[in-house]
Amino acid sequence: MATRWTIKGKEFVHCNCSYGCPCQFNALPTHGHCQAIAAIDIEQGHHDETDLSGLRIGLIVAWPGPIHEGNGQAVPIVDERADLPQREALLRIMSGLDTVPGATFFQVFSTTFTKVHEPVFAPIDLRVDIDRRSARLDIPGWIDARGEPIVNPVTGEEHRARINLPQGFEYDVCEVGRGWARTQGPVDVQLSDSHAQFAQLHLTESGVVH
Repeated sequence: MATRWTIKGKEFVHCNCSYGCPCQFNALPTHGHCQAIAAIDIEQGHHDETDLSGLRIGLIVAWPGPIHEGNGQAVPIVDERADLPQREALLRIMSGLDTVPGATFFQVFSTTFTKVHEPVFAPIDLRVDIDRRSARLDIPGWIDARGEPIVNPVTGEEHRARINLPQGFEYDVCEVGRGWARTQGPVDVQLSDSHAQFAQLHLTESGVVH
């Protein structure tokens, strides 16, 4: 594979499953189907000679059943600040192109989509604090979401839990929290007090750098 790429940055993902998300453990989704929003703040990155540092990307995704059964829909969202080569590079990465099969969640998910809607180019306001398990995501006209720590129902104190996937295709370690989100556009996602995760990503065309 000729094209080489790297993304390092902070990720916020929020789905409709219960805290922890059974999908992370090769189990079926909590409610039998999957809906999610995701965003990445790329601190450092490139696609061949195209610099991607400082840009952001987002996704709205939904499947009528478990992800592996397919028939999913996706709305890819790219930072409006990206120029044409950067937009093309980011969309190739998000589409699973220039990637070893099965190596990243972008590539794996791409095989499960029946419909990928036209890409959106918009301002992406994303703030992620991994250690605090908090995030705020605002993409005007598309996504309004936030992430928070899980709270102990008895004491009211913040609860901390992590997931470590040494052979995962998305992250090595993520902090687990909860979130709320609503979307607009062709893929309607409405989430309330369900699983959220916060992770430092390091992805390449060959997969996660563990």
